[in-house]
Amino acid sequence: MIIRRETPQDIDAIYRLTADAFAPLAMSDGSEPDIINGLRDNGALRVSLVAEEDGKIVGHGALSPVTIKGHSNWFGLGPIAVHPERQKQGIGSALMKHALAELEAIDACGCVLVGNPDYYRRFGFASNGALTYFDTPTKYVQFVVLRGSEPRGEIGYDDAFGGA
Repeated sequence: MIIRRETPQDIDAIYRLTADAFAPLAMSDGSEPDIINGLRDNGALRVSLVAEEDGKIVGHGALSPVTIKGHSNWFGLGPIAVHPERQKQGIGSALMKHALAELEAIDACGCVLVGNPDYYRRFGFASNGALTYFDTPTKYVQFVVLRGSEPRGEIGYDDAFGGA
């Protein structure tokens, strides 16, 4: 398996993969593939990584700039997806490690996400109760600091996320 930046030829495969990965999840409203396309259309898809195996895309991770009052150069991870038949095989972990390395390479201050703390803790993500995202319980609103101080305040994602 290789992890690389997306190319224009990957866009349709990323859309299908993301739709397939999120379809069985109760927490999904099916908007994830359109969020990625919206980020791309808005020029906000700063990093788009694909996991490829035998010429087929089996995973994808997106990074886009976020706003947090009083903090700059922070990014949001997501959506991140692995093909349903390939989950729990280390592809998501590899994408996470590459995504964080990409942020280090561009001197980002850190990364935020909304997700399962039991999963993301292994990558250094934590919640301080002071970082928020709408009415999401703060234990799910997580960050990893690469430079500077812990973020405090409300996360603002690109309009592609639809304000929620």
